[in-house]
Amino acid sequence: MNLSRSSSYYRPKSLETSSEDRTLIDRIEGIAEEFSRYGYRKVTAQLRREGFLVNHKKIQRIMRERGLGVKKRRRFVKTTDSNHPYPVYPNLIKHQVMTGINQVWVADLTYIRITMAFVYLAVILDLYSRKAIGYALSDEIDTDLSLTALQMALQRREAPAGVIHHSDRGVQYAAHEYIDVLRA
Repeated sequence: MNLSRSSSYYRPKSLETSSEDRTLIDRIEGIAEEFSRYGYRKVTAQLRREGFLVNHKKIQRIMRERGLGVKKRRRFVKTTDSNHPYPVYPNLIKHQVMTGINQVWVADLTYIRITMAFVYLAVILDLYSRKAIGYALSDEIDTDLSLTALQMALQRREAPAGVIHHSDRGVQYAAHEYIDVLRA
């Protein structure tokens, strides 16, 4: 018949899983639900403590197939608080085309993750040249941080009349102290 010897030993995998595998899968799902930060190594160790004789590669495959991997946790730091009692100004640069420097200054805050905490960076950019004309770094996110960046920008460049200051309308940029400096 010209068939290879191995073909006589071939047995297709059954579509349904055995009761042992079903028990193992149920227990893996239980551990993953109870300890959401466990990866396949810790799940394998837990199963072995419970008396299961399992290979880590099988646990890894089952967890991958069922989407039970550990999801990375990312701490999100909120830098914009738009819920404030201060007036909100309209967006003046929506359809404006920049033709030179000192037409629009854009301000924003961001955070920088360091070993034990966060520090906050306030930056003022000239929108045309994309040059940072003012910046400040602090461990607190407050109006003083944004004011320090604005004062540096004003010292570095003489702001001509009519320059537009654009920001994300957060509380730091809408505070009375900040608006008073902009009006002056």
